[in-house]
Amino acid sequence: MSTVRVMAVAVNVFRESVRDRVLYLIVLFAVLLLLGARLLPDLSAGAEFKLILDLGLGVIHLFGLVVAIFLGTSLLYKEIEKRTIYLLIAKPLDPAEFILGKHLGLAAVLAVLIALMSLCFAAVLAIGRVPAGGLAAALGLSVAFGYLELLVIVAAALFFGSFTSPVLASIFTISLYLVGHFTADLLNLGRLSKNAFSAQLTQFLYLILPNLERLNLRNGAVYGQLPPPGELALSGLYALLYTGLLLSLAVLIFARREF
Repeated sequence: MSTVRVMAVAVNVFRESVRDRVLYLIVLFAVLLLLGARLLPDLSAGAEFKLILDLGLGVIHLFGLVVAIFLGTSLLYKEIEKRTIYLLIAKPLDPAEFILGKHLGLAAVLAVLIALMSLCFAAVLAIGRVPAGGLAAALGLSVAFGYLELLVIVAAALFFGSFTSPVLASIFTISLYLVGHFTADLLNLGRLSKNAFSAQLTQFLYLILPNLERLNLRNGAVYGQLPPPGELALSGLYALLYTGLLLSLAVLIFARREF
């Protein structure tokens, strides 16, 4: 695998995304956050501050999720629709280099987008004099783990996009995201059913579906509550491994696809 070719694909994805004005979402984010802070009901100071923190973290993740799903599912389709895939195939470009480059390019777009939205968020907190200084580390980790979750979602979008249309790939990716936040509940439901088949089925689904809830630190971060460092490290490793698995599957399917 050539690092140069992977980076060339990644840079191209980044340029195309910027050309599509994806980063304009930052302006919309800032406007929504300022409006949300102004429209919050009059509550006690502590409750109002928590709502602002919840709002900021939630909107950062939502905007990142929209970009990850709708750009991720169309990355491969664009190459096929524009016929540029034939030029890429004619070049000494391995499918793994192509898929990894696409993922890295969109990951870079998301990193820039989230970093700039986080700066806007910090500015809004400073303007509103929200006492979040003691929560800086928790909020930062929450954003970082939200980014890891988005890496999984981008990999899922590329996986589904490798064998179906952008519309269906978007539906599958959104479904995976929603189910991924309820896998633990699904497992508990199977155990409560007291049915052997249901328990085995939910256990199987729990093992193969991503447990995205372990990457969701937003609720606890608002109160300065985070899992132990060891658990955080395992969750981060889990996200990277699952991302690698989805990308490997995407490469296998894409390599066998006929154009």
